Amino acid sequence: MCFTTRAKRPFFGLWMIEELSQHGYRLSPGTLYLLLAAMERKGLLQSSHERVSGKVRRMYTATPAGRAALRTAKKRVKELFGELFEEK
Repeated sequence: MCFTTRAKRPFFGLWMIEELSQHGYRLSPGTLYLLLAAMERKGLLQSSHERVSGKVRRMYTATPAGRAALRTAKKRVKELFGELFEEK
């Protein structure tokens, strides 16, 4: 499931680590959870605790501000890639 689709539903940190690893990125849990906590402090994410398969997981959900930030980031990345691959 892609990040844009997942931004509309709750996710947990291990899912994100696994998703990133499928794209060749290696991120330690310590690094990821610091980033998620910072995003929560900035109001981009909100978290709650849920029991999943007998384990308590911290689930994150993008806030409206977080979804707006994702749209802005996607636009900027698309613009950058367009410039990288434009023929002159």
